[in-house]
Amino acid sequence: MRIFAAYEEAGIGLPKEEVLTLALSVRNFTLKSSSTNIRFWGKIYGTNKNYYVIEAEETIQKDQPLKITTDLLDTDMKKEEEDLGTLDLDPLPKPDWKPPPTILPEESGKGLNKKVYYVCNLIGEPWIQLPDVTPAQITSSRVIRYLFTGDLEAEMDTYPPFPGVEKNYLRAQIARISGSTVISPINFYQFDEDEEEAVEEDAFRESFVENPEYEPVSIFELIDAGLANWVHHTAYILPQGRTIWWNPSSATRGEGASGRSEEEDEEEELEDEPEPETGPPLLTPLSEDAEVQGQPPWSTRITSHLIPLYAYAVLSSNLWPGAHAIASGRRTLLQKRR
Repeated sequence: MRIFAAYEEAGIGLPKEEVLTLALSVRNFTLKSSSTNIRFWGKIYGTNKNYYVIEAEETIQKDQPLKITTDLLDTDMKKEEEDLGTLDLDPLPKPDWKPPPTILPEESGKGLNKKVYYVCNLIGEPWIQLPDVTPAQITSSRVIRYLFTGDLEAEMDTYPPFPGVEKNYLRAQIARISGSTVISPINFYQFDEDEEEAVEEDAFRESFVENPEYEPVSIFELIDAGLANWVHHTAYILPQGRTIWWNPSSATRGEGASGRSEEEDEEEELEDEPEPETGPPLLTPLSEDAEVQGQPPWSTRITSHLIPLYAYAVLSSNLWPGAHAIASGRRTLLQKRR
C-alpha cells in the first residue's frame, strides 16, 4: 500500500478502490502460492478487457521442456511432398538449402524465463500463469503491431505470422518491457562476491544481491538528465531473442558430413561460424541507453520542489510510455503500466 501511495503522489497511480482490492487479491495469491518475491508488475489495457500482471519466482522448476511450435507451413509442405511422391515423374534435382536451426528457448528459471508471470482480467478472478517465452516469439513481437483484446486464447491475425496466441504475445511484450525498464539507483544492487570468484571474467552474470552498504543517492542526483545514477538490473535481450547467446552451429554439428573429410568439414565450420551476439552487462547505467527518435530515453522529474527531503524522483520511459520508476532513500519502487 505504501508503494501505491507513493505512485499516487507522483501522479501515476491507480484508483484507491482498485488499489485496495488489488492488494487483497495479491495477498491471497501469496498465501496460497509457493512462489517467492511476488510483486505487482503493472496493468496493460486491452480493447475489450484489461490485464493485471503480477511477477514471481518459482521455487520448484518445471521438469518438462518447453515445446517449440514449428513453422506453420511445415505440415502443408509435407503433404505436398507425399502427394508428389505417388506420381510417376522424372526425378528433380534436390536443393541444397536447409532451413536455419530453431533457436532454443532459455530454461525455466533462467534468462527471459527467470521470472513467472500471472494475469487476470478482473480483480478477484483466479490468477492465470503465462507460458514461458521463446526466442521466436520475441523476434516476431518486434516486427508486428497488435492491440490486446483481453482474451488470452485469441488468435492473432498478423503479418508476419506470430508463433502463438495472445497469451504468448503478452508474455513476449512483458519480457521486452522488463528488459528495458526495470531499473534501480546505482550501487543499490551489486554482484554476489562468492559467485564473482567462481565465474569466469567473460561469463554472463544474471544474479545480484542488495548492497548492505548502500548509501542513498540524493534526490537531485537521481533526477539528473545525464541518467548516470540509475542502472538496469534486468538482462539485455539480444537480437537472437535470448539473454545468453546460443550458437546455432551447435545444432548442425554431429549430423555427419556428406562424404567429405573431417578437415574439410572443420574448415567449413570455421568459415560458417556466426559471430556471437553481445549486449551491455547487468547494472549498466541508463546513460548508455539509445535515444528514442531523437529524444532522451527517459524523462525525469521530482514530485515536490518545496519539500525535496520527502519528495520522490520519478523516471518515465520514452521507449515504453507508461513504464515508470520512482525512488526515495534506500527503496526503489517499480511499476509498469502500459
